[in-house]
Amino acid sequence: MKFKVNTDIALTHLTSRKKQTFIASLGVAVGIGIFIFMLSLVIGFNRKSDEGLFKSVAHIRIYQEDKISQPLIKSITKNYTTVIVNPKISNLSKTLINPEKIISDLKKQEDVTTVAPIVSVNLFYNNGKSQLNGIASGVNIIDANAMFDINSTMVAGDIRNLLTLKNGIIIGVGIANKLNLQLNDYLNVTSSIGVIKVMKVIGIFKTSNSTIDLTKSYINLSTAQQLVKQSSSYVTDIFLNVKNPDKAPNYVNYFSELSGYKAEDWQSANEQVMATKKTRGILLGSMSMAVLLVSGFGIYNIITMTIKEKINDIAILKATGFSGKDVINIFLKEALIMGIIGSLMGITLASIIINFVSGIYVGGDMGNFPIGFEKNIFILGFFMGIIITLGAGYIPARSAAKIDPIAIFRR
Repeated sequence: MKFKVNTDIALTHLTSRKKQTFIASLGVAVGIGIFIFMLSLVIGFNRKSDEGLFKSVAHIRIYQEDKISQPLIKSITKNYTTVIVNPKISNLSKTLINPEKIISDLKKQEDVTTVAPIVSVNLFYNNGKSQLNGIASGVNIIDANAMFDINSTMVAGDIRNLLTLKNGIIIGVGIANKLNLQLNDYLNVTSSIGVIKVMKVIGIFKTSNSTIDLTKSYINLSTAQQLVKQSSSYVTDIFLNVKNPDKAPNYVNYFSELSGYKAEDWQSANEQVMATKKTRGILLGSMSMAVLLVSGFGIYNIITMTIKEKINDIAILKATGFSGKDVINIFLKEALIMGIIGSLMGITLASIIINFVSGIYVGGDMGNFPIGFEKNIFILGFFMGIIITLGAGYIPARSAAKIDPIAIFRR
C-alpha cells in the first residue's frame, strides 16, 4: 500500500510542476540523443575505416621475417672477443618453404575463413615516358577476391578475365589516371631485378585509400613468380582471414607455431590506424559523457528545488510515519520517471538526427556520412539515461531523508 502511496506522491509532484518536469526530461533527451549520435558516429567511422583497410590488408599475414647476421664466432667467456662482420640483414630469400602444406594446415583451422598465397613484387609501371613505382600482388584471383572483395571495388573490367589471360593486370584507378590508361590498353612493367613484361589492363579498381589506388595492382601468381625469376613454388606471403578480425591478435602465436614463420595481425601492422580509431573514440566518447553529466545536473537541480519547496510536506510525511527510505523512494521515482521520459525522447531525437545525417553525401571515397542505426547503442543510451538520472536524483533525495520534522515545525 505504501508503495502505491509513494508512487502517487511522486506523480503529484511531477504533474504539479509540468514545466520543470518537461525541461528536465528535455535535458536528458538532448544528452541521450547526443550520446547515441556520437557513439554511432564512432562505430560508423571505424567500420568504414576497417572496410577500406580490409580491401587490401588481410587479418593475419604469415611471412619470413628478416634476420640480422649472427657473429662468426660466438662469445665463450666474458673475456672472449666476439667476431662479427658487417651486421646487416642476412635473409637471402623471402620464400616460404612448402607453402602448400602450410596453406592446407591453415584451411583446416575452425576460425579461418579464407587463405590466399601471395607473391609481392616491387616494380615500375611504364607507359611511354611516364613511370610510376608500385607493388604488384601475384594472386589466385578467386582466393584474393574472397579475401579482399576486389569485385566490389571494380570500376571497369571483370576480375575473371585474369583466370584466362596470363599477362593480364588489374590496376588501381590512380595508376590508370597517372599513366592515362584505359581498359584493354597495354603497359610495360619492370621488376626490381630488371625483368620486363608487357601487360594488358583487364580491370581497374578503386578503393577508399588513394595511396593504394596509386601503387597497387593484381597479376597472376605465375606471372609474379616470373618477374622475380622464381619457380612455381615461390610464395612470399600467406594471407588469411578469421571470423572475427578484432580477435586476430589472439591467433598470432598459434599460427606462427603452426607455420614456422612470423605471423602478424592487422592491428600491429597498422598502428597508426588503430591510434586514430582510439583517439576518435576517446574524443567523441568524452564529449557525449560530458553532455550526459550536464543533463544529470539538470535533474539534480530540479529534485533539489522540489525538496526545498516541499520541505514542509516532507516533514509532515515523516511525522505521520513515513521513513527516510520512503522519502528517498519518492524522489527516486520522480527521477526515474523523468529519466524514462527523457531517454525515450532522446532515442527519438537520435533517430531523427542519424536518419538525416546518414543521407548527407560527403563525396570522395566516403560516399554518404558513415553512420547508421546501432541497436546496442540505442539500448545502452536508454539505460545510461536512467542510470544518470537515478544517480542525480539520489543525492538530494538522501538529503531530504535526513530532514528532522521537529526542526521544521519549530520554524
